[in-house]
Amino acid sequence: MTLFSDTDKSHFFARLVGAYSLYTIGVIGFIVFVGVLEWMGVPNHFLGYLFLFSTIVLYAGIGFLAKTSDVTEYYVAGRRVPALFNGMATAADWMSAASFIGLAGTLYHAGHEGLAYIMGWTGGYCLVALCLAPYLRRFGEFTIPDFIGARYGGNWPRLIAVLATILCSLTYVIAQIYGIGLITSRLTGLEFTIGVFVGLAGILVCSFLGGMKAVTWTQVAQCIILIIAYMIPVVWLSVKHTGNPIPQISAYTIALPKVTELERQFNDPTTVKGAAEAAVRKIFSERAAAFDARLTALQARGAVYLSREKMKLEAKLAGLRAAQELDFHAIDLAERELNLFPSDEAAATQLWTRQKADNLNSALPVKPHAQAFPGDSAAERNSARRNFVALVFCLMLGTAALPHILTRYYTTTTVRDARQSVFWSLFFILALYLTAPALAILVKYEIYNNLVGSSFSQLPAWVSNWQAVDKTLLFVQDVNLDGIVQRAEIFIGGDIVVLATPEIGGLPYVITGLVAAGGLAAALSTADGLLLTIASALSHDVYYKMLTPDAPATRRLVVSKIVLLIVAVLAAYITSLKPGSILLLVGAAFSLAASALFPVLVCGIFWKRANRAGAVIGMSLGLCVTLYYMIVCTEAFGINAPLWFDIKPIAAGVFGVPIGFLGLIVGSLLTAPPETRHTEMVDLIRVPQRGELKI
Repeated sequence: MTLFSDTDKSHFFARLVGAYSLYTIGVIGFIVFVGVLEWMGVPNHFLGYLFLFSTIVLYAGIGFLAKTSDVTEYYVAGRRVPALFNGMATAADWMSAASFIGLAGTLYHAGHEGLAYIMGWTGGYCLVALCLAPYLRRFGEFTIPDFIGARYGGNWPRLIAVLATILCSLTYVIAQIYGIGLITSRLTGLEFTIGVFVGLAGILVCSFLGGMKAVTWTQVAQCIILIIAYMIPVVWLSVKHTGNPIPQISAYTIALPKVTELERQFNDPTTVKGAAEAAVRKIFSERAAAFDARLTALQARGAVYLSREKMKLEAKLAGLRAAQELDFHAIDLAERELNLFPSDEAAATQLWTRQKADNLNSALPVKPHAQAFPGDSAAERNSARRNFVALVFCLMLGTAALPHILTRYYTTTTVRDARQSVFWSLFFILALYLTAPALAILVKYEIYNNLVGSSFSQLPAWVSNWQAVDKTLLFVQDVNLDGIVQRAEIFIGGDIVVLATPEIGGLPYVITGLVAAGGLAAALSTADGLLLTIASALSHDVYYKMLTPDAPATRRLVVSKIVLLIVAVLAAYITSLKPGSILLLVGAAFSLAASALFPVLVCGIFWKRANRAGAVIGMSLGLCVTLYYMIVCTEAFGINAPLWFDIKPIAAGVFGVPIGFLGLIVGSLLTAPPETRHTEMVDLIRVPQRGELKI
């Protein structure tokens, strides 16, 4: 049964098309206006503030216009979002900081192996369309824990589902806020932590007043901006290097062969470039050996050795400062080393172990971009294959189980619209996912061809600009002191490849601001959806469904907004501590969602025998196994347990998902069958309504 007539739907759709067409024209006009300001000589930092605050004000305005006090509007946008616009909103919700900022950077570093992200994420949407979206829309409530609680009965399945939702969504939202802080600090020059909380204001104004209704219409606007922002610089870069405006063609036919040839030269010590690279890699190997010697001495002599080493550094720095001819480069290096010197044995062990690993990594030959599963031995190649397949598996199932994505299919008018909106989601996501690999190749060619071999005395402005933001994101150091930049002397973090693309390609600052605005749109749109998902799980599933079933609608909305504010501030605080790279955090969220929620959702729809005990056991085991593997095998936690089958922690879901299915199936078969009302619900969600697409 639809919420409004076909005539009303047609009029509503026409109004939306008109409104967003005018909005798109306005966005293009704004870009032209800022370009004129740049041509007139307006300082870049002013333009950066203009982009930042115009973006936030725009989204805040949409959020204010969409404010609501109606429960259905707040949680599921009144279930009246057309398929096309729900697809755009879902695409914006999906094209997060990980996709917009991190994906091309990962492909830049990992090459062929980075394609696991594209394959896994797009494959996941096929699972959503076939296995979940239509049935969840037929169910027709508010949240994913709502479905699990209704399907299996009792508070325990709902509570565990809430816990899993919060865990994976909080991990995911931290990655988005990290991206927001990164973009804000680059646009305005603000310190990273301040940028995080400035961006937080943009998140809250979109979701605080209007909930899902405001988030939906804001995300449609953000979808338009982020696609424009992503496409313009890569097309420009493609034309610059190849003369072809279609990057998907030029990158593979023209740029990639040149990158491959440069990689061959870098790895061949008989060439001029290869000899210089070999000299730098040798220095990195010697540094790694020095850190290894430090760790050995620290283990043998403890605090005495640590104190003596610090005194040596202080004496070295004092000598450099007292010299008649000051070596400012050496002084700078000595100051940095002293500032980073660890305060105790535990910190020293952690720091020097990481620095040893970083130097060993820098000492490796260049990894061929186009080679599948490179390695010196069969064991290394087999390990790369296993990790590739495991990551694709986790990303596919994680995509199909992410609560903030699945909730979007509650907002359509009909089951047919839910399925069609998956198609539109993939249509818009396709624009970015077909472009990201091409962008990675074009940026790599720009750096290999123009930055490598240049003089340190004439480094391009974008290098100093990004080093000023954070040297962990970009650092170029003359390791062998020859005054020439070698590839091994460049450290570029994956999180800045897209954001720095306009500057790397020599584009006007207006394009830099546009890309940053696109990245901000991607991060804000996903953060809005994630925070709302967490708040809805706590206010609707815990407060209303479990604690206070008679709570009036106004009180439920107040509780949701309070929870939203608390979670947002908590996530921003955690983000200010810089817990990890964007893509690693997002990968962890996918493994957690896949392990805890995918088995229980799929079995809840397609297997009537699945019951409450099985759901509790399956979710608990899947979640615990995945968390355990992530914690004990991730270097950041300091435990460093051996890997299982050499699978990296980011793909921990490859163990959690089978355990989750096994626990659910065995637990269901060993206990009493589910109640009749729960099996009848399976029939209800799988039987089409009259006049709707059969599912």
